[in-house]
Order: sequence, then C-alpha cells, then structure tokens
Amino acid sequence: MRTTALVLALSVICLGAIGCQTAPKSEGAKIDLGANVQTSLAAMKADDPSLQAFLDNSYGLALFPSVGKAGWGVGGAYGRGEVWEQGKMIGYSDITQATIGLQAGGQAFTQLLVFQNKDALDRFITNKYQPTAQATAVALKTGAAANAKYSDGIAVFTHIKGGLMAEASVGGQRFRFTPVR
Repeated sequence: MRTTALVLALSVICLGAIGCQTAPKSEGAKIDLGANVQTSLAAMKADDPSLQAFLDNSYGLALFPSVGKAGWGVGGAYGRGEVWEQGKMIGYSDITQATIGLQAGGQAFTQLLVFQNKDALDRFITNKYQPTAQATAVALKTGAAANAKYSDGIAVFTHIKGGLMAEASVGGQRFRFTPVR
C-alpha cells in the first residue's frame, strides 16, 4: 500500500511537471469527459439541491469530474475537466496538486469551481488564478451551497467519490486552460 501510494503520488507530480495535455486527445475522449462532467454535476446537485440556485446566480464554472489524489509523505493530485461560461462550454482545464507533510492514503473526488463574474473567469482562463489559503473548498452535502461564499470571486466545492486520505500537509495547486478550437 505504501509503495503504491508513493508511486502514484510521484507519478502525478511528474505528470504535472512535464505537462499533460489539458484537452483530451481524441474526439471520443472529449465526449467521455463531457459525459463525466454532466454526470458529476447531476450527482452534486442531487446531493445538495441548493447547488442549482448557487449556479443560477454564477457567471461560469470549471468542473473536474475525477481528481485522483494520493500521498505518503509526498503527495499529488491530477484531474481534467471542462470550463463553462454562461451555459456554454469554452474549453478544457486540468488541475495539478503537489503536497508534502503528514499524509497517507488516496482518494478520488470531484472538484467544482464556480465563478461569480467575468473577471473571476478571466483570471482563471488566463492562468492568473492562484488559490489562496482563504479559498477553502466546501465539502458538498445537503444545504452546503446555500451558505457558500465566494473568495475573490471563486467558490470551490468538493464531492468525495471514494478512498481515504489522512492529511496535514502543505502544497499548491495549479490550473491550466485550453480553449475549444
């Protein structure tokens, strides 16, 4: 278990460092990602019906349907998703995370970034969005979105899909954006 988690974490970090392609390579992979985005968004809305009202009052969103995270002392995470502006898919994005500290395990989760306005979305798509310490993710459960707040124009929601991760670590996230061509 320890070796597997470490190999996975190091693989994620290396993939992020060398730069995975943000957009899926094949048309079939793009269709699969789009279907996963829609399925994940529907699951999040089912778990918290107040999310729909929050989204109705937003400018856009980025949804990463499956982010894999693992760590054993050193950790990492990677996921790919779609970015939407006022109901229209405008591109692809990926998330890479590297951490160090007390951590053990692995998990998969969905991450949703909701943009309050055009300025927040523009910062994200020009790769100028840097999550701050105050930008904490809200674990999605019934009623969570009703009380969610934006931090610098962006609200972050997570929806755990599976796994177990104990963590007291520091690190950073990086997002990249590629427009639809």
